[in-house]
Amino acid sequence: MDLGDCYRLLGLRSGAAFADIKASYRRLAQQYHPDINPDDHKAKEKFIALTEAYRLLLQVIQPEEIAQHSTHSRVYGYEKPPATRQTPAEKQTPKPPNFFEIEQRLKWKTYEQLQRFLKERRFPQAIALVEALAQRLPEDGEVRQWQAIAYQIWGRVLITENQLLKARIYLKKALKTDPHNKTLLSEVQRDFQRLEQTF
Repeated sequence: MDLGDCYRLLGLRSGAAFADIKASYRRLAQQYHPDINPDDHKAKEKFIALTEAYRLLLQVIQPEEIAQHSTHSRVYGYEKPPATRQTPAEKQTPKPPNFFEIEQRLKWKTYEQLQRFLKERRFPQAIALVEALAQRLPEDGEVRQWQAIAYQIWGRVLITENQLLKARIYLKKALKTDPHNKTLLSEVQRDFQRLEQTF
């Protein structure tokens, strides 16, 4: 199960806040709990899958992020999901995060920074940041999408600043980076129409 599957299973968009992950898990876990559905094997399987997805997302989210979102969690900002127990051996020897988990943490930390840069209108920094992430994770579709959107936003800003040639370059880069994104395509086409009207 990859990270995208975990979010989908919990009915959430990728990168959802910890509070949303927790609320969704609690609601769905209550709905599919084996005690509520004693003879329903599908409900039991769904409950197990939900719990696994929740556990994986907890591993990816940094403890300080959990602490910011959770008022109930006080020990290291980490809250164990219900219906899971650790063996004594697991309690004694915590497992180091694997390479995938580290990459995912980096990815979502970078995404948060990207959002801050875009909000603060620091577009060159946003583009440099997302390009660096795309070099590190070249096969990641979400990162490619973020990169294309950053290009498109910057292109749109350049149109308003009357830097039309530069705007055209970044709009083309957006399409080249994520060519199968239909929503992006229609947005960029609209931007190109604005561009033609200003010439």
